[in-house]
Amino acid sequence: MGVVLVQNVSKLYRLYRRPADRIRELFPFQQRKLHCDFWALRDISFSVEKGEMLGIVGPNGCGKSTLLQLICGILQPTSGRVVASGRVAALLELGAGFNPEFTGRENVYLNGEIMGLSRGEIERALPLIEAFADIGEFLERPVKEYSTGMYVRLAFATAIHVEPEILVVDEALAVGDAIFANRCVRKFEELKQRKITVLFVSHDLGLVKQLSDRAILLINGRIDAEGDPKHVINQYIGLVLEKGHAEREYPRRGLEPGFRHGDGTSEITDVELLDRAGRSTQTVTTGEPVRIRVRCTFREPKSDPMAGILIRNRIGMEVYGTNTRIEQVELGSFEPGDELELEFRFECWLAPQQYTLTVATQNADGTSHDWLDDVLAFEVVDSRVRSGVANLRAEIAWQRKSRAAQERALP
Repeated sequence: MGVVLVQNVSKLYRLYRRPADRIRELFPFQQRKLHCDFWALRDISFSVEKGEMLGIVGPNGCGKSTLLQLICGILQPTSGRVVASGRVAALLELGAGFNPEFTGRENVYLNGEIMGLSRGEIERALPLIEAFADIGEFLERPVKEYSTGMYVRLAFATAIHVEPEILVVDEALAVGDAIFANRCVRKFEELKQRKITVLFVSHDLGLVKQLSDRAILLINGRIDAEGDPKHVINQYIGLVLEKGHAEREYPRRGLEPGFRHGDGTSEITDVELLDRAGRSTQTVTTGEPVRIRVRCTFREPKSDPMAGILIRNRIGMEVYGTNTRIEQVELGSFEPGDELELEFRFECWLAPQQYTLTVATQNADGTSHDWLDDVLAFEVVDSRVRSGVANLRAEIAWQRKSRAAQERALP
């Protein structure tokens, strides 16, 4: 149980200009087609194993929500088949699943019974739902009086506490505050430990990298990329930045980025991480002065280009980025064949773990000449273990006050 199978699934919608055209098209004397076909999904196939967490990303209108509704059984595919083996709990578009006239408590009972839970099972889960949602006395108020954030809190809390074998979530964290979002992330990690199968759609690409075991990129109703979340997200970012332009092929010259794109105005030819002695390195000690050296060659004339760097941690979270514009460094004008060498210098106060380096040359509007994702990996080491991604060099001041001394100080 907890397995999802999607085989050659397509979903077709017929779009009519006017509602009456639906009836007119049924008349036997009507020869002209009054609708146009819109394929929301075309030939989608994948499987999700028990306990796997699958992230689904893509631009608006690419078919993400339609796919989740097919998996939940809300929609039926035009062709192909969907098999969801196990109890499915879903948190889809806002407003689905709750009766606005019922109180929050009544909706929890209603949803639990729909999921097949007994009254006793719902009553045992209710204190956990109430604590996780944290909406206070509003649990006894009609849902129609809830804010968007309160609705999502209760809906998400209900979905994860009805003992699902498959959890389907569509952009649930987009409207929550930071505290609730962090609580949800921790809950997702707990579900992963419990081997609950999770499919979720999110525009928070860092969250997809952090939580997913695998990711799928949907473009125009088709699977454009599937696999390691880091590589899928990098490809998606490249498509977004280039406004749909296809990946450009470049001579690699020893550079092996996870994904590379750009209009080719300039080409990055070399990237190095240098230690305090100026030697190329892949290991840096916390606090050590380092330099990132980038070399590029211009293929076309260009004025006022930008160059930048981006450091990500091992789960893909962006921890630091800057560019020549942010640092107020003007690079001037370049002719074809001109070369540019620049160095980004800083003290590496990162916490010990593995990081990747992304570099780019860009136009003033942010579109890329040459963008190299995760072109270089390095590790930060330290004699002391620290949590997080930054070493803030905390100092601790303390004092001890004995009880006897405090009693002597009393008047």
